[in-house]
Amino acid sequence: MSDPIRFLVSFGQAVSTMALYNDGHPARERAVDRSYRCLRDLQAHDPLPRFSFLGEETIYQETALRELGDWEWGTRLAQAGVQRIELDSNVTREQYEEFLEEMMARITLSVIDTSETRTNRATGIKIGALGIRGETREIQETLDAQVPVATISYSLSEEAASIQSMHRDVQERGKLPLAEAEAVVRSLSMAMHGDQQMILPLLQLREFDEYTTTHSLNVSVLVMALTESLGLGQQDIRTFGIAGLLHDLGKVHVPQDILNKPGKLTDEERNVMQQHPVMGAKMIIESGRRLDLAAAVAHEHHIMINGHGYPTYHYRRDCHKASKLVHVCDVFDALRTRRPYRDAWEQERVLTYIEERAGTEFEPEAATAFVTMMRKVASGIQRSPMPSANGSEPVPAPPDNKAAPATPENKIDAAPSAPSAAGVIPPKPPERQP
Repeated sequence: MSDPIRFLVSFGQAVSTMALYNDGHPARERAVDRSYRCLRDLQAHDPLPRFSFLGEETIYQETALRELGDWEWGTRLAQAGVQRIELDSNVTREQYEEFLEEMMARITLSVIDTSETRTNRATGIKIGALGIRGETREIQETLDAQVPVATISYSLSEEAASIQSMHRDVQERGKLPLAEAEAVVRSLSMAMHGDQQMILPLLQLREFDEYTTTHSLNVSVLVMALTESLGLGQQDIRTFGIAGLLHDLGKVHVPQDILNKPGKLTDEERNVMQQHPVMGAKMIIESGRRLDLAAAVAHEHHIMINGHGYPTYHYRRDCHKASKLVHVCDVFDALRTRRPYRDAWEQERVLTYIEERAGTEFEPEAATAFVTMMRKVASGIQRSPMPSANGSEPVPAPPDNKAAPATPENKIDAAPSAPSAAGVIPPKPPERQP
């Protein structure tokens, strides 16, 4: 048994024992002593151990602890609002026992004074949500609320920073931090649900290099809203949200000068661009973290129902339902965003485009449901500028329909003129939508 698993097992035993025996009982003291020794043994080679709990998944640092199986304490901690535990090397035995008491109270739903507990808790032990929210008083109150709701004023700065960090990890180390992806989706889901209506918090980019970050967040929000409107359960909604968040993961290996080229791509550049679904699916599969659905979506999200798109198959086959939903959301956000090679489209123009290509590019049920949803929640769409990298107030984004000045280069691949008000003439699909 490895040291991290030995510590977690001792942690569970200590909490169980503390629930049975009063303070000072020998059995309780032995359980706390044993768990504290296991912590010290672990810290002998890892001074700052970090554990994350995502439903049935228990993660140590960046590694899923498969040997634990369905460890019940991980699920119970996550349900109690403890998704992350970080322990510094200077934690004393007394401080550790106080921490165990708080965990017992949270898990057993005992009445505790949470404000007093946080004040007295050792600063060397941190608990909270995964990597998205800090431990300020205001944020912790939000985490502790029974029904978290969003307000019209919101910021996705920490979520955007998490996605940028995740992309860097994938690009530089080849590792996919699933814990961060799951935490981002939970945070986005929280931001979407206002007390009067659903809110769609979408980001506008400030610079073209930010496109993959803003687009990933927006597609995740859109596909979660779409699956919710179709009546799927919460687990499915978040699973689809993770798939939307990771659908363009392969683009971390596409050079920026290709992604942001203002003119038409060469055949060689287009071939590089069209490899991103395969590369993304491969990276997700190699992460080994039960992300089969996300891998399928990454691979299929550019395939149209008429068989066009990419990658191409030797034999036609149907795509996964999630891929069809993400495809609609992907195209919507891509066309609503200005790119170096074309202006952004107005929302109604994009919805008309989706309606007119239902049955050829888009699966009809997905297209109809998406257009209906977007028109229904139009007043709840909240667009904010991409936060600046230094954490300061975001610079107001230019209007969506303003792109770079027209030049011969970007005119080559510019979007076609808008369809008539009646939508009689279907617009030609832009050559480089996403």
